[in-house]
This record gives sequence, structure tokens and C-alpha cells, in this order.
Amino acid sequence: MQPEQTRSQRWTNAARLANWAAMSWNTFGRALRFTTWGESHGPALGVVLDGCPPGIALSEADIQPFMDARKPGTSKFTTQRKEADLVRILSGVFEGKTTGTPISMMIENTDQRSKDYGEIAKSYRPGHADYTYDAKYGHRDYRGGGRSSARETAARVAAGAVARLIIPEVTITGFVCELGGDRIDREAINLSEIGNNPFWCPDSWAAKRWEELVDTARKDGSSLGAVVECVATGVPAGWGAPVYAKLDSDLAAAMMTINATKGVEIGDGFEAARLTGEQNADAMSPGTDGTPQYVSNHAGGTAGGISTGQPVVCRTAFKPTSSILTPVDSINSDGEATKVRTKGRHDPCVGIRGTPVVEAMMALVLADHKLLHRAQVA
Repeated sequence: MQPEQTRSQRWTNAARLANWAAMSWNTFGRALRFTTWGESHGPALGVVLDGCPPGIALSEADIQPFMDARKPGTSKFTTQRKEADLVRILSGVFEGKTTGTPISMMIENTDQRSKDYGEIAKSYRPGHADYTYDAKYGHRDYRGGGRSSARETAARVAAGAVARLIIPEVTITGFVCELGGDRIDREAINLSEIGNNPFWCPDSWAAKRWEELVDTARKDGSSLGAVVECVATGVPAGWGAPVYAKLDSDLAAAMMTINATKGVEIGDGFEAARLTGEQNADAMSPGTDGTPQYVSNHAGGTAGGISTGQPVVCRTAFKPTSSILTPVDSINSDGEATKVRTKGRHDPCVGIRGTPVVEAMMALVLADHKLLHRAQVA
């Protein structure tokens, strides 16, 4: 028989187990937690969503429209990889309603071309995760980047579709507000235009300009960056928490987990640093129902990490796609100088298809905070 452990030993072992459990880092959220799995060129990828309340009507039909919005090959301005991205619910739903148990969803990969990546099997794409994955793990999946591929975001969109059902009071709208350095005209925003062009653009004139920008980059074997804005209306005052569970800090963290993201702004973001105190203040006046009426929303719907009842506004900056046909100086796994030119099918602007992903992460964070709020004060 093993001697009985002391309390100190038990705590030490528990801490070790907790540390080991945290080492995978494939899970996000607190009350509503999701874990994605799978690789770009594996047989399938998917997500396990845990913490969804029971009794919510849910079927694949509720999820598929969001998958269709993100899927590749929808226009000449995105990757020409053809994936149906049909989602299949494997668990957590019975007789059309959530059971409160983990919801597992799977999306099959059907149009992989792993041979396209043969030339970079031992070379590192600058700006991509090739070198850093190799440096960390000593072994990498070079077929499309494995877990570092934007293909992983399909699983997030599936989870986000379920999260939207937890927050029916909230409307989430994402759109591209800047592409290749060309910004939309804020005075010309018409949200009904978003679905009328392949860029998720609310400015029809900007969308016309972007056609030439993206087409030129694609033909040149290059790529462009973009900024996606996401607005959530209907968020009540009170979601979030001070200091380490701020709604805006969780939003920023969520957006930064998306592939190719390099910056996040809440509300006016960096522009707020260029304002005076009186310019930046969101002045309040008494409302008819006892809640404040705001003159502006520079803070982006949060104050002290807690929602104000104003629209929650977040902008996410996507860098240009790293996989390009233009040769770029790099090194190989032996440390030798080489030039890398990535074949295959890639988005000339990853930010375009990043829009549904940003919406999904907004939904997941807001649903998580709704459940946390309900657990704490309701």
C-alpha cells in the first residue's frame, strides 16, 4: 500500500494536475466554455461547447447559415478551396433541444490538397506560425499550417451560432470597415448593403473600389489586410465584472485568438487617446425609464469592464495573409537561407472571411458573460 499523502502533498499534486490540464490551451470561456479540435488538412475539425443551458431549441439548420457565411470559395476574392462546411451535431441535443450536457459538433474536410505544401515542408513562411510551432513543439504539421490555419475558425463559427441562441435579446452585426488601407465613408454606411457584396461592406462605393484592390493583389500573388468592426445591440447594462473579468478585456482576448489578428479596439480605441476629457466623455441625461440617455458612445458600450446598455463596439485588425505566391526571403529547418513561395489556395485578404468569425467570438463572449452575470447576481 502507498502511504497516505499529507494535505500539502495532495494540494501540490492537484496544482500539478491543474497545470498539466492547462497546457493544451485549446479552450476559451468561463461559464460557457468551448474547445476546438482538428487540423486544416485532417479528416475533420470540430468543437465541444460546454455550459450551454438546457431547453434551447437547436438543430443543424440553426447553425448552417453562419457556416455558409464563412465557408471558402464563395467568390473570386476568397480562397478557391471548396468546402461545404456542413455541420453535424454529435451530442448535447435530444428531441430538438439542448440537454445541458456538452454539445459536440463536427465539420468534415473534403477538399484538401496537401501536395501544395510539399515545398514548405522544411521551409518557414515569414509571418506564419511555421517557425514558432517548430521552435515550441519540435514537430509541425506543414499541410496548410495544421492548427494555425484559419480553417480552425469554422469550429468557432459553429459554437458562435449556438451562443447566439443563449442571447436572443442581442443583435450582432459585423462588417469590414477598412481594406488595404482604404476606409469606408462613415456617412455612407448602409447596413443593408453588407449582404449585397462579397466584402461584408456597408458602403457600396467602397465595395466597388475594393474589387480592384483585392483582384490586383490576387493576380500579383500578394495579399492585403483589413479591419472588421462588430456591433452588438441589445446588451443590457451590467454584464461583465471589474478588474480581471472585464467584458472589454475578454472581448479583446477573444479577438486576438483569431488567426492573423494583430490589433483590437473597443469603442474609439486609439482615437480616444487623441481626445480631451470633455470630448471623450459619454455625457448622460435622464431617460424616460430611469436609465441614462447617452449623447455619444466613445467607450464602446463598456465602463469599468461592465456593459452600459449602449451598443458594444469592437474593431479587429487583420494582417495580410502570410501565404503568398511572391517569393520572400526565409530560412529552412537546417538554418539555411532560402526563398519561400507558397502554392495552394489562399485568401488574398483573410479579413473578409474573418467577419463571421469576429461575430462568433462576440456572441461567445457575450453569452459567457450573460451566464456569469446570472450566476453572480440573479
